[in-house]
Amino acid sequence: MLDFVILAVMKRKLKRDEEQAIVAGVLAGMANYFNQDPALFRIAAITLLILTGIFPGLLLYLGAWFVMPRHKADGQQVDYEVSE
Repeated sequence: MLDFVILAVMKRKLKRDEEQAIVAGVLAGMANYFNQDPALFRIAAITLLILTGIFPGLLLYLGAWFVMPRHKADGQQVDYEVSE
């Protein structure tokens, strides 16, 4: 039973959800990963910003925006191309 749970968690990937995004889809992607409503994560983020000041929460959000890959509408991850 535990192996099934571990495999199910390992198959999920944390990706930005730009369909439900307000800014970059970071919080919507986190909500999808944990099967929760994005509004809960947005309320938690606003609370974090208020309690810690704007700068630390903003750095966390920007870091997550940079690190988390986005995905297409059909669920496929977007490959980034470098043009010269």
